[in-house]
Amino acid sequence: MEQNVLLSLSHISKRFKTEQALKDINMTLHQGEILGFLGPSGAGKTTTIKIITGQLRQTSGEAMLLGTDSSNIDESIYEKIGVVSDNSGIYKKMTVWQNLYVFAGIWQVSRERVEKVLAQVGLGEHRNKPAGKLSKGQTQRLVLARAVLHKPRVLFLDEPTSGLDPSTAVAIHRMLLELKEEGMAIFLTTHNMEEAAKLCDKVALLHDGEIVEFGSPQEICLKHNRNKKYSVLLEGDRELVLAQNPENVRKIAEWMERDEIMRIHSCEPTLETVFLEVTGKDLNV
Repeated sequence: MEQNVLLSLSHISKRFKTEQALKDINMTLHQGEILGFLGPSGAGKTTTIKIITGQLRQTSGEAMLLGTDSSNIDESIYEKIGVVSDNSGIYKKMTVWQNLYVFAGIWQVSRERVEKVLAQVGLGEHRNKPAGKLSKGQTQRLVLARAVLHKPRVLFLDEPTSGLDPSTAVAIHRMLLELKEEGMAIFLTTHNMEEAAKLCDKVALLHDGEIVEFGSPQEICLKHNRNKKYSVLLEGDRELVLAQNPENVRKIAEWMERDEIMRIHSCEPTLETVFLEVTGKDLNV
């Protein structure tokens, strides 16, 4: 694997009896990068994580994780990765602190590290609360704290903010960006395209087991911005959407000269709009 590539998928496919779950998946994930694997439920996102982490065997292709073939992973690889999924269990009768301390012992992590992670996920004031009494958002933050406690090189997140309130989701986003800055590679599956656009360096749009678009969110949106338009707000709350043509360019220049423009934005499509365009299907179907 080339330098700083921590994960590489090459021509991965997966068939379950008569169902083709994945078809020719190719991608790489680098150190200090967030890669979004995006698509609706049933598109193959969780299946891909299970193949990468050695829980499932692919039908064909090669998955390399930290230089190791995922079909032949030994236990030592799990000391270098973290996984957060919707079935990441916690010990409900133990306190928040005890849940982390148990795993700190397993990973040989210092008490100081436990304290830092507790603060990072905003659970310091709940340290003595039984985990079973946490809200859904607090529980998800505890699961995330446990997954990053040992400073994994690669973190796998399967729909980490699904069903959470906006403020909790924002707190988790902030933490993920901090982890990225520390050099962690993050593989994020989600059907939330707005979340992906905020967080991800690269995204793969997955539809029926195939990657239909791959690149940075901005690259993908600009690629599909074929009919360029601009939203212009003028004095007096007059809002217009103008196509890019010589006549409208002159209008905008005149308004600018007279200082009448209050706001102007380009109208490139969102990731969700692009997904609908390339698949013909709504993301939530």
